[in-house]
Amino acid sequence: MNFRIGQGYDIHQLVDHRSLILGGVKIDQNMGLLGHSDADVLSHALTDSILGGAGLLDMGHFFPDNDPLFKGIDSQKLLAKAISMVREKGLEIVNLDSTIIAESHKMQPFIKIMREKISKTLNIKVSQIMIKATTNETLDAVGAKKAIAAHAICLLTNSNI
Repeated sequence: MNFRIGQGYDIHQLVDHRSLILGGVKIDQNMGLLGHSDADVLSHALTDSILGGAGLLDMGHFFPDNDPLFKGIDSQKLLAKAISMVREKGLEIVNLDSTIIAESHKMQPFIKIMREKISKTLNIKVSQIMIKATTNETLDAVGAKKAIAAHAICLLTNSNI
């Protein structure tokens, strides 16, 4: 068997008058994440981990933040494009493991829905997706409730095995 591992990270600033989207799920809050797309840090970290595991360049290469085509785009569409590129290389996801880091919002009520949404986008089982949440113990921009970040790791294998 041939296994490949990819890692992803993203962080976006929290601002007023933006929707908070994480893992493709809109979370009712008074602040959201600032970005060119919908600024979904979890989906961005997952996308980078999937692309990296396949030996492809990062999302900024494929979906540049200065391209009007991606202005306000649903990050689930970017995640779907990434898995399509990875499958073209003959690879499939074994599992994804991710962590959302947020001081300002409680994630636990939304994790099941996020896993289901990502499962549909990637056409994999919910059991292949793990999402955890933690705080930054009041340290740095995340701890000061000025940002939300996410880390992700992806394990890929050949799809013909």
